[in-house]
Amino acid sequence: MGMLDGKVAIITGSTSGIGARAAELFVAEGANVIIAGRRAVRGQELAEKLGPTAHYIQTDVSKESDVVAMVAGASARFGRLDCLVNNAGVPGPGGSITELDVAGYDAAMAVLLRGVFLGIKHAAPIMMQQGQGSIINIGSVAGSQAGYGGYTYSAAKAAVIHLTRCMAMELGPRNVRVNSISPGAIVTGIFGKAFGVADDVADRTAAVLEEDFAKAQPIPRAGKPEDIAQAAAWLASDASTFVNGRDLVVDGGLLVGRPLSMVLATAEAIAAKVTAAAGAG
Repeated sequence: MGMLDGKVAIITGSTSGIGARAAELFVAEGANVIIAGRRAVRGQELAEKLGPTAHYIQTDVSKESDVVAMVAGASARFGRLDCLVNNAGVPGPGGSITELDVAGYDAAMAVLLRGVFLGIKHAAPIMMQQGQGSIINIGSVAGSQAGYGGYTYSAAKAAVIHLTRCMAMELGPRNVRVNSISPGAIVTGIFGKAFGVADDVADRTAAVLEEDFAKAQPIPRAGKPEDIAQAAAWLASDASTFVNGRDLVVDGGLLVGRPLSMVLATAEAIAAKVTAAAGAG
């Protein structure tokens, strides 16, 4: 018996990375899953791999007509909608604010923020009519603290986290929960895409980041899509029905502070400078 038996979920951006792993886990836990994303070949392949309880719908979440079709398709195929995971993402343009490309900013915001808004807008009526549902928005540690992403990506994720709180206040009285998950340093292809690497190539080369990401937080390993998928499955399940309006940070302790080893190394360096200065005096 799975923790999501009989539930119907839409997972956007589920043709790779966190979304693909979430789709696999949700199906394994008994859910019927709509795989939504722009890459048709990858989406169809994943749906075929997962079997009859998975179905692919090509979706660009920045387009309202696509989101309407996605939600309608899920309802028509499976008869209800219990969970929406707003996971679709792009890296957004980087660089100094003085050189930020406005077209790139608009395109990234359309996916990262408008896509979340549209998903909630069109999934909420079905869930409210049912009298229950769980909406899970994927935020980021970059939305809570500066220095973990480009300006566009960070601003969008901060907005997603706060939009989550606002929507939780509106939909909670109808027994529709809205929460977010903020991943830390998770090994996915989005980092390669940020440097201009083609989507499929970026997905294949994500593993090269594991050694560096293992040093980013107190837990001495890189974050994996599995970590976020497990958190999403819990928020989608009946085990979390009293959790609403929260941002679940899954970052191995990244935002908590610096590991003791770094603190001691800094203290050692300061002590050496102070000692050297005192001796020179």
